[in-house]
Amino acid sequence: MSMRRMVWVVALLAVAGGAGGGCRSGGGRVPEAVRPEAELGRALALFRRGDFRKAQLVLQRLTFELGPGHADLPTVRYHLAECYFQTGDRVQAAHEFRRVADEFPSSAYAPVALLRAGDAHLRLWRRAELDPTAGETALSLYQELAGRYPESDAAARARLHVRQLQDQFAEKSYKNGMFYLRRRAYDSAIIYFKDVIANFPETKRAADALLRLADSYRAINYTEELQETCSHLRRFYPRAAGLATSCPAAATGAPS
Repeated sequence: MSMRRMVWVVALLAVAGGAGGGCRSGGGRVPEAVRPEAELGRALALFRRGDFRKAQLVLQRLTFELGPGHADLPTVRYHLAECYFQTGDRVQAAHEFRRVADEFPSSAYAPVALLRAGDAHLRLWRRAELDPTAGETALSLYQELAGRYPESDAAARARLHVRQLQDQFAEKSYKNGMFYLRRRAYDSAIIYFKDVIANFPETKRAADALLRLADSYRAINYTEELQETCSHLRRFYPRAAGLATSCPAAATGAPS
C-alpha cells in the first residue's frame, strides 16, 4: 500500500471513530431523546398550570411525532384545540375541536369537542346585532351533539347554550322589527315580530314582540289581527308590561 493511500485510510478510520464517539461530550453521554409519552405529560402539566402557549408548542410538536392511530393522539389534539381557545384564537380552536370529533368519534373527547366547537363559534358572535353566521354554526353544532351523543354530559351543557342562542336570535329579530317600526315600515316590522313569536316563543322577547305586533296592526287598521294578538297576549302574558296600552279594552272591537 502506498504511503498516500495509507494516510487516507487512517484519516477515514479517525472520522469513523469520531462519528461513533459523538455520543460523548466532555467525557459524558448525550441524553437520549425524550419519549413522546413524557412530553405529553409535560404538556398536560403546563396546561393545568394555565401556561397554554408553552403547552401549545409541545402539543403541536407531538401531533407530528405521534403516528396515526396512536392512543394518545385524541388527548393531544383535544388539548391543542383547548389551548387555541384559551389563547383567544376561536377560529382555529373551532377547527381543531371539529377535527377531534370527526377523527375520533368513539373517544371520550368527541362529545366535549363538539360542545367546545360550538362554544368557540358562540364566542365569535359577540352581539346580537352582528352577522349571526357564527351563532347559526354554534347552534348546528349543539344540535349535532344532541343527536350523536344525547346522553352525554356535554349534551346537557349544550342545552343551556342553546337557550342563550335562542335569546340572542330573538333579540336580533326584535331589534330589526323595532328598526322598521320606528320608521313606520309596518309590513317589514310585522315580519320580524312574527319571527320572534313563531321561532322563539320561550324567550323573554316573545311578549315584547307580541306587544309591538299589536301596535303595528293598530297603526295599519288590521282589526282582526289586532284582536287575535291581544287575545293571545291576555291569555299567555296577562302581566306583560304595557299590555293595557297596546291592547286597551277597545282593541277587542274596532280600533279607535
